[in-house]
Amino acid sequence: MVAEQLEESGMMTQVFHTVANAERYLSRNFANLMLLDVDLPDGNGFDLFENLKKRNINIPVIFFTAANEELLKVRGLDMGGDDYITKPFSFPELIARINAVLRRAETAKDFQITQNAKLTEEPFAFCGAEINPLRLEAAFTDGETEKIGRKELGIMIYMVSNPGTVLTRRSLIHAVWGVHADVKSRSLDQYIVKIRDLLARHQCPIEHFRTIHGVGYIYDESGESK
Repeated sequence: MVAEQLEESGMMTQVFHTVANAERYLSRNFANLMLLDVDLPDGNGFDLFENLKKRNINIPVIFFTAANEELLKVRGLDMGGDDYITKPFSFPELIARINAVLRRAETAKDFQITQNAKLTEEPFAFCGAEINPLRLEAAFTDGETEKIGRKELGIMIYMVSNPGTVLTRRSLIHAVWGVHADVKSRSLDQYIVKIRDLLARHQCPIEHFRTIHGVGYIYDESGESK
């Protein structure tokens, strides 16, 4: 019934009755928004939402909750849910809430320059350089400043967010381009070369940013990982 009402309003829908089927679909396909019931036959909506976030599948979510489930509403919002609607509900209200969430999601993308990086990120250090996401710049100890690309910024942010950890090429691609991106390892390696060339031009200690042959890369300024 919900799907029929949404389709009459001009929206395309895909219905799943289990956590497993929904997760399988979203791991292979893009969706603008998910209406998520808390209670599902093979689990609950909160677990599904958490699993998707762990896999870098970020999708706006409106939770369905019963009218007397205030704790569930709070939990859903605290987890990062975009809205909730209590059952029973009117379809005009549901459609209005969907449109509101989609508008907010579209506005948020104005600052999203890669899957994992925003212009609003705080400046951070990378191999001795000071990286400024807002300006898309790298400042070096030799007094020089250079512009950096969006994908290079996304890669560096992912590396500094996972220090001392071997990151596979696939995990880097999923983090920066998204899980549905058709990006080859060769393309990623070309961006890595750009970052290393940039650092080398300014005598930055690039030994902290190493290749793990056949696997991926590691960033470790502590020098503890070998």
